[in-house]
Amino acid sequence: MKEILREVGMIARALDSISNIEFKEYELTKGQYLYLVRIGENPGIIQEKLAEMIKVDRTTAARAIQKLEMKGFIEKKDDEHNKKIKKLFLTEKGKKVFPFIKRENDYSNSVALAGLSGEETETIFYLLQRVRKNVEKDWEFVKKGNKRNY
Repeated sequence: MKEILREVGMIARALDSISNIEFKEYELTKGQYLYLVRIGENPGIIQEKLAEMIKVDRTTAARAIQKLEMKGFIEKKDDEHNKKIKKLFLTEKGKKVFPFIKRENDYSNSVALAGLSGEETETIFYLLQRVRKNVEKDWEFVKKGNKRNY
């Protein structure tokens, strides 16, 4: 069996490393840009949904969100119907950085997919979505305290 997950991991780590270096000038560290871009794409998202989207535990998400809030990139606002719910939004500072992060993402996509046809790009996207969905089942299972049998 080919080591597909190793390849995916190497790609993810390389791109994450590049982003962490390039986003230093904006005072974004260790993956914080992921949170910022997801909040920018989903204004008003709640912390739990954001953590689920990025595939991290609640504590990790809470720490990253707190740091972004302290640095002035995001803000929490009360839900108008339920004061216990805090919705996340980009601040003006976050809105200024957001387009740069999106451009970097678009550029990284074009570099990663260089030389692939449109059909190949669609195929790899479809197949990776299927792989992600397979993994999500185990992620949900283990997140609830269960152990996988292997």
